[in-house]
Amino acid sequence: MLEIGDVVAMPLPLGGFGACQVTAAGDELTVCVFDWHSDAVPALDDLRGAGPLIIDHHSWEGVPQILSVDASAPLPPGFVRLGRLPVGAGMPRSTSAYGAWPALSVQVVLQRQWDLRVPDEVKAAYKSAAPGQIEADFGGRRIRRPAMVSGLDLRELHGEVRWAGLDALPRVTSLTWAGPDRGLAAALSSRPIITALHWAGPPEEVDLGGTHLNELTFAEGSPRRLVLPPTLTRLRLGADGPPPELVTAAAGGRWIRLTTRSGVPAGLGGVREVAMEVAGDVPLMALDGLAELESLRIQWLRPHGGLTGTAAFPKLHTLELIDAYGVEASMLPPPGGALRHLGVASLRSSQSGPIKRRYRGSEVRVRLRGAKSDKWLAANIDNPLRNWVDDDRRAGAAACRAYTVASEAIGRLSADDPGGVADARQTLREFVDRLNGLDGRHGLIDTLRREEAGDAFMALAALAGVPAGEAGSWFDEWRDF
Repeated sequence: MLEIGDVVAMPLPLGGFGACQVTAAGDELTVCVFDWHSDAVPALDDLRGAGPLIIDHHSWEGVPQILSVDASAPLPPGFVRLGRLPVGAGMPRSTSAYGAWPALSVQVVLQRQWDLRVPDEVKAAYKSAAPGQIEADFGGRRIRRPAMVSGLDLRELHGEVRWAGLDALPRVTSLTWAGPDRGLAAALSSRPIITALHWAGPPEEVDLGGTHLNELTFAEGSPRRLVLPPTLTRLRLGADGPPPELVTAAAGGRWIRLTTRSGVPAGLGGVREVAMEVAGDVPLMALDGLAELESLRIQWLRPHGGLTGTAAFPKLHTLELIDAYGVEASMLPPPGGALRHLGVASLRSSQSGPIKRRYRGSEVRVRLRGAKSDKWLAANIDNPLRNWVDDDRRAGAAACRAYTVASEAIGRLSADDPGGVADARQTLREFVDRLNGLDGRHGLIDTLRREEAGDAFMALAALAGVPAGEAGSWFDEWRDF
């Protein structure tokens, strides 16, 4: 258990180390980040007299980086307790902000990128942006957006693009794009403030090596060959089609959190953190060659399968499984290895006991949530709202029934009936009304559940042959949540 004055070195997402100190302790620890960065783990004496890291990047207004973290949570792998120092007068001892240990190190990197990469005039334009509308000229198309917009969708642009139009919107840090490059990579290379890109239908060859991106997402397929910038920390490959044949990345992708459905491309053998979205059984041979893999997150889509080969990763310390209804205790890594953190969200209750017994007395910290009986799953495993019972068993079960009733009613409609869409409209309206009532009585629907409700609604509408645009308008008009 850490105490007041304890100093911890933190590995940073793009290499090097930061440091932080516990400035207050109780049920939560108050942890303040030092204004410190070094290539190697610092010695305790290096940090004597260091003050707090002041965050002023983007919309931050010059405040110390400080969080309350769970006092019972162990230090993440790679974090090193250095010893204890007196808490300096300039180190704050209280905060209303809560988070986890990794969030502390992320802010060190974001602040350094702001300080070292973003030109002063770009920072000044960002800070001085005021509410109102601005018209940006992209050549063949002028678009009008709020002056303080941070995400910009440019998929509507066609033909030659006047990229100087981006400069009219000084707070844009994220772009959405589609199709060929058409000058995109060059525009990003000269604008280090833009750090996130979502690219739909990319060409076969993509070179983003000169950009300053931290996050990159592909949709509607992935490029065949891909060059990544050394600043990248998150890469999501397109769900459609195969992964790239070859990726060029700094240190083999060591600093990248990779999200994939179809394996790991050549060139990313250094990746240490992977998130997978899968259907059916998961042969972890799809991750073959990841000798440095430390953290693995698997979320099952339908159908829900098991997994094999977890013992093949000698450095795997964190395993997170979601919708793991096909997983049995025997499929998990054996105790005694590198594994220290196991989280399973949504599983068969018949496996809760065996999983706990498998790791009893070991160093593995096990967290299970959302266990459901075989009887419940037999009726609801394909219900997209099934996990709502984890928040409120009674209200969640009612939401599942509402979906089942709507699904069965739409299933009885005839595709040849000219009045089918009208009948579907009534059924869909009743489904949303039931969810409105449940949310009004139980406060059940948060942001995540609203997205899940929307996905379920759109799936029902698609089964009834309702055009997606029309269905989306109905959902937004009818819902109260």
